[in-house]
Amino acid sequence: MPAIFIIGDSTVEDNTPPFRGWGWALPKYVRDGVTVKNYALSGRSSRSFWEEGLFKPIENEIGPGDLLLIQFGHNDEKDDERHTDPDSTFPAQLKRYCDFARSKGAQPVLLTPVSRRFFVGGGSMLYTHGEYPRAIRKLAKEQGIPLCDLKRDSRELYLRLGEEKTAELFVRLAPGEHPDFPDGHDDKTHFNAFGAETICRLVVQEMKAIPVCAKYFI
Repeated sequence: MPAIFIIGDSTVEDNTPPFRGWGWALPKYVRDGVTVKNYALSGRSSRSFWEEGLFKPIENEIGPGDLLLIQFGHNDEKDDERHTDPDSTFPAQLKRYCDFARSKGAQPVLLTPVSRRFFVGGGSMLYTHGEYPRAIRKLAKEQGIPLCDLKRDSRELYLRLGEEKTAELFVRLAPGEHPDFPDGHDDKTHFNAFGAETICRLVVQEMKAIPVCAKYFI
């Protein structure tokens, strides 16, 4: 049975409500007989996911006919032990995942990190994630790896929706609404269930436009 493996961070993982990553919604959009195995985990970068041994289960499971979806960048830019350099260690680590998938007969797919919600005056948005999206696009082109440009797609979506409608995709809590956030919460990175499904549909739309990936999705 073909499987879609996912590695990434909190914007991808299944999460605990009220937080949801787009990978949580993906099983709704795959064909019968395709399984989704979401190994994405909050707070991880391309480096820490590997160094913590989180890729090991995939090494033992992935095989011919499977997909490996790879989305990192949110935590690679952090100034701590998770950090990678967009011109060197970041693409090198992504290539490590891709090379392993290919060695097992599986198809890697690179995804740029989903945009954060940072609107500024006049309805425009700040660019986030620095040079990491560029590094992913460059690696995909050099290595002939399918690319899902989720950074571009999500940013375009937010700009179409506008600031208030875009906020409906993210976790926003009033004071006292959730015990973990007694003072309320206005998240600009993490999605609620509605947002996760919305972003997932962007991913599926891109996947269906990639010939080697389209057969996995309805």
